Amino acid sequence: MSDKLDKIVSEARKQADNREKGYREQALKLYPWICGRCNREFTRENLQELTVHHRDHNHDNNPTDGSNWELLCIYCHDNEHQRYLEADNGLVDVDNKQQGSTQNPFADLKKMMEQSDND
Repeated sequence: MSDKLDKIVSEARKQADNREKGYREQALKLYPWICGRCNREFTRENLQELTVHHRDHNHDNNPTDGSNWELLCIYCHDNEHQRYLEADNGLVDVDNKQQGSTQNPFADLKKMMEQSDND
């Protein structure tokens, strides 16, 4: 019984060590538990809502100094990735500036107003 328990404890420690080596655990040790965008603070109770965002969007680029990471809440993280999807589709640039619209809902506004004045 004791050997079995020792093996379980040993395996649990190995798994914990492996998790510690993961970039999320490293980032959580390097940075305060605050979203880098909305400044929401996190505790152990809601830490699962804090994610690691790769600034260059390359999940294989994990320097140990954390220079490619920033902690974002799940909402800001989703928003960040949505911005890049929109940039890929030409809707916004990477600085989040609007690009030219393909439709202008006010294009004929002056003409419509003149017509309604004449009616």
